[in-house]
Amino acid sequence: MIEFEGLPELVDPVLIAAFEGWNDAGEASSGVIAHLEAMWKATPLVELDPEDYYDFQVTRPIVELGEGLTRSIIWPTTRLLLARPPGAKRDVVLLRGIEPNMRWRSFCAEIVGLCHDLGVDLAIMLGALLNDSPHTRPVPIVGSVSDPGLARALNLEMTKYEGPTGIVGVLQHSLGSAGLQAMSLWASIPHYVAQPPNPKATLALLRRIEDMLDIPMPYGELAEEARAWEHGVDELASQDSEVAEYVKELEERKDAADLPEASGDAIAAEFERYLRRRDRGTDG
Repeated sequence: MIEFEGLPELVDPVLIAAFEGWNDAGEASSGVIAHLEAMWKATPLVELDPEDYYDFQVTRPIVELGEGLTRSIIWPTTRLLLARPPGAKRDVVLLRGIEPNMRWRSFCAEIVGLCHDLGVDLAIMLGALLNDSPHTRPVPIVGSVSDPGLARALNLEMTKYEGPTGIVGVLQHSLGSAGLQAMSLWASIPHYVAQPPNPKATLALLRRIEDMLDIPMPYGELAEEARAWEHGVDELASQDSEVAEYVKELEERKDAADLPEASGDAIAAEFERYLRRRDRGTDG
């Protein structure tokens, strides 16, 4: 583990984490961390030693050219960064990593230890999965929590998934077992347009995080990028009658499933988000 300038005293910090790889369809979840890192000008705290967790024949280091054609090696690893959002009453620790190739239990134990050292007691893990959701409808967000009461308090739709899991699921379990409140949020990505990036899904995850933490999220250009992405997929689908028909079928299925819940709670939640951002002067 490499500490850049020692671990500082943080104010009621929350961890927001995402990993590239199996857990990151359309790079939607890692896109959240990259976006927040840039918008909040996050500073590095800790970097894990890649020798302990990565097979470099599977996850290879990258050569970069700098000025004067000097070469540098960028090693695959996991980094923790500190962000202090403007107007927020708490600090945010961003975890940006690549899913490790080995020693997952040791990896999770190291992250849990860092969370204890930093005073983190709430962790939000992010993921994205391929699903049969149409690109023209709101991005479905499902979750998993270490405490069932927390799910009810957050009005979080729980996933019923059973099967193989990635580092997001393992780390969430480790954090919960260590006494932290831990949850994961998963965005559903249309399987017929899986290539990254997917700004619409990234924006949906950001909005859900904002609802949970009551910290204003810096959307930046994401809303415009999400509209442009959807318009681009519309154009591609219109050029193939089979794809267009399939999308229409998904839309009808989705609308029929959501119809009983399409008014009250969903509209109220969106209106409350708008009012919070207007009061803070952050609506965009």
